[in-house]
Amino acid sequence: MLKNWVVVPTCLPLVLRRCHACASERFRASGKFRVNANHKLIDAWLLALCTACGETTKLTVLERMNVRSVRPELLNQLHDNNPGLTAELLQDPVVRRRNRIALDWDNAWRLDTGGLDHLDREVIDVSVRFAARIPVRPVRLIAEGCGLSRAEVERLITEGNLVSAVRLSGKLSGDFTFTLKR
Repeated sequence: MLKNWVVVPTCLPLVLRRCHACASERFRASGKFRVNANHKLIDAWLLALCTACGETTKLTVLERMNVRSVRPELLNQLHDNNPGLTAELLQDPVVRRRNRIALDWDNAWRLDTGGLDHLDREVIDVSVRFAARIPVRPVRLIAEGCGLSRAEVERLITEGNLVSAVRLSGKLSGDFTFTLKR
């Protein structure tokens, strides 16, 4: 029987970027936007606060774009400080590359396994789905979901009792499946 696990974000991730005021490297997205229009051109920024000193930094969302080329629903979301838009923009690789930022997902997600009734079976087939692009080590997910230590999961992989079509070392942020034989 196939079990479905879901990796779900619990809050916004921290933004990794150096603060110009205190040299800290972590910012918290405030969920607020600043929009500035100059004639027919518009700029928009996502505001983030330094976790150490509280200094504000602006993450560029739109830069010198013609107002008519911006979707009206996007403009409304920017003006309304839509929290869903904040999460969406932090996930956007174009926004991350433009602002030279990375995301810190530590303590910002949880694993929903749907219960522990699968742990007593000899063979477990599991499909892991990501609700957002959260980079996590599969060994950590499997250890947490099955109630094992990471060393035990590593041992199961080397013995061939834990198999997957994807490489289980490193980090993944896309859906995958695995089979565990006890």
